Amino acid sequence: MNNELGTAEDLPVVDSCLRNQRPILDVLGQFLPKNARVLEIGSGTGQHAAYMTEHLPGICWQPTEMSERLDEITLWQQHCNRAGFLPPLELDVCQDIWPARDFDAVFSANVVHFVSWPEVERLFVGVARCLNAGGLLMLYGPYNYDGQFTSEGNIALDGWLRERNPESGIKDFEQVLLLARKHHLHLRADEEMPSNNRTLVFQKADTE
Repeated sequence: MNNELGTAEDLPVVDSCLRNQRPILDVLGQFLPKNARVLEIGSGTGQHAAYMTEHLPGICWQPTEMSERLDEITLWQQHCNRAGFLPPLELDVCQDIWPARDFDAVFSANVVHFVSWPEVERLFVGVARCLNAGGLLMLYGPYNYDGQFTSEGNIALDGWLRERNPESGIKDFEQVLLLARKHHLHLRADEEMPSNNRTLVFQKADTE
């Protein structure tokens, strides 16, 4: 990274982000407008925000997280000192009013399977409100197809998730697709990703 402040020793790092950030960049670079204003839901440590704003310098990236994770993202944001990497905002997808709107794209990685189906429904409500007409919703993570797991690894992941929270777990692609359509979000691409993940790209209708 260029023009960074301080050292990287104390920055929070999640290994899965290191593994998937390049494939995610390839998809985002294919679909995002050059000067897109992007809202990230569930930014975790902030590593995606750091990586994407480095490699897509024209974008403006708004990270969000639950209150207890904001300090980690702030460490990355201050370390990078990059204009396109905005200070994080607190966001619970279930809240009625989101802290920002008028985005060209919404991106979320590894959130849909970590939360319950009602929370996914609330996520789509919020996305539909804050996404500009013609804007993109991009969801990275594992999905089931025709009610079936796509790998042994995903079966194990689903079991682990449900031990933590019985209402969580890998969601069915078809169910997500129907939910998206209810909010005038139409599937534009279903991209294969490493480790049995996908990136679903939806586009909001120009008129509802």
